[in-house]
Amino acid sequence: MKHISLYITAFLLLACTACNKFLEEDPTDRIPDNEAYSTEGELYRNAVVSLYTMVGGNANSQGLQGTGRGVYDLNTFTTDEAIMPTRGADWYDGGFWQDLFTHQWGTSNGAIDATWDYLFQAIIKCNESLEHINAFLEQHSNNDNVAKWQAEVRGLRAMFYFYAMDLYGRVPVFTKSAPDMGDMKLQPRSTTFNFIRNELLDILPLLSHSRSNKHGEYYGRFTLPVADFLLAKLALNAEVYCHDNWTNATSRPNGKDIYWTIYDNKMNSWEAAVYFCDDITNHGYTLDYYFAQPFAVNNENSDENIFIIPMDKHLYTNLFIYLFRSRHYNHAAALGLNGENGSSATIEALNTFGYGTDNLDPRFMSTYYAGEVFDYDGNPVLLDDGTPLIYEPWKVTLDVSGKPWEKTAGARMRKYEIDPTATKDGCQSDNDIVLFRYADVLLMKAEALVRNGYNGDEPLNEVRGRVNAPYRTATLDNILAERMLELAWEGWRRNDMIRFGTFTSSHTDHPQLPGEANGYTTVFPIPGKVLALTGDSQNPGY
Repeated sequence: MKHISLYITAFLLLACTACNKFLEEDPTDRIPDNEAYSTEGELYRNAVVSLYTMVGGNANSQGLQGTGRGVYDLNTFTTDEAIMPTRGADWYDGGFWQDLFTHQWGTSNGAIDATWDYLFQAIIKCNESLEHINAFLEQHSNNDNVAKWQAEVRGLRAMFYFYAMDLYGRVPVFTKSAPDMGDMKLQPRSTTFNFIRNELLDILPLLSHSRSNKHGEYYGRFTLPVADFLLAKLALNAEVYCHDNWTNATSRPNGKDIYWTIYDNKMNSWEAAVYFCDDITNHGYTLDYYFAQPFAVNNENSDENIFIIPMDKHLYTNLFIYLFRSRHYNHAAALGLNGENGSSATIEALNTFGYGTDNLDPRFMSTYYAGEVFDYDGNPVLLDDGTPLIYEPWKVTLDVSGKPWEKTAGARMRKYEIDPTATKDGCQSDNDIVLFRYADVLLMKAEALVRNGYNGDEPLNEVRGRVNAPYRTATLDNILAERMLELAWEGWRRNDMIRFGTFTSSHTDHPQLPGEANGYTTVFPIPGKVLALTGDSQNPGY
């Protein structure tokens, strides 16, 4: 713990009076290291399962999903999927949401810096855990349980590195809890890509094959199917992640020329993506019968979810704020909860779903509230003046201040089932937060097949067939649209748009920024405090 605190203070420059005071204290209730990691049971509790508190969160910029101004928001409100309209005095927040949507976040954005801090705090904690595990293995070299835990923690660290690499491009790659100054240097994105890939491939034989989303010993933990999912994402995005000069589109490598060796089998990136997707299928994952099942209150019974953040309002402090911050105040009150009247679907999302046409996608009404809304008993929700609350999807713009529809513009998030017994204004419910699921696996497979010159119709239409959507040919355009239809509000849209070459502010009514056509906003800026420490240059374009 001392090394973690000292390193975070130095590397992330989180110096403050409270931090310094903490470092000087010697709490009497702290377990000494020689006791906390001395037995197999203590090692398991303090070096393995304790790390999972970093996957979710209960404060801004903490956790991979569930909270605000962090990984999820950076991947969602910068895209054509979701918008946080300014509504008079609500949701301007110093221009934060508008800047995300128009790609004008600049180099001094507190949320971007705090998200970096969170990811590297998690990586450092994984490193410290591995140091304790390695020390234990030196004393107990034939302990199979501890060797499996070592692989599990390496997998968790690789996952946090995946998100850091995806968001920031160049990151430091180190495996010590108290690294030297030389370890802090920013590495080319391809270096981090290869580190993550090699780590995951190396640990595959040691990982449990258990389902991580279901109750049991491995509930919420990093297992082999979780590693397969990350490897499929790496392979699918290999052209992007191995593209160190991402502001020069002409230098982008081809997925057919990026090779993988998997159990002595050589294959290109598209073949590798299909391989890992098929391995997940072989482990028994299937689509749930209903589209809404993965997001139900008791979704730990899902056959589709692969990796989740466990939620239990009586046991955990993790938050899920996305329903809370989307629904209108009166809508929330009618459900006995609360709301912030914020996030909405974009016009682009409405068009993709075919809203207002005869070809409305069947998933729309499970994904969004639009039009008149009702309480649990089917009664219309009323505004303060006694008229029905009607969400007006087409009225949404970046700023609806002063308009008659200021408080009602936009289709609102509906994807997770309402837990009527939720606490903390509805932000602590019993729906596990879905990070990875099988529908995404099928869409990744369809895309990899098409990019490699094969037919991807079968996996694409397995996803569409679940909701009785019409059959579609698996073209890249159709697959990108399908990923919006199936995965809206799940935090993958930025990743998708970058891979498909559509991630610019041209998806908004804001003019494209100078140089943006070359893609500099496809990565976020490195925090200035990190550059001051390492002497590295800022990401190109900023």
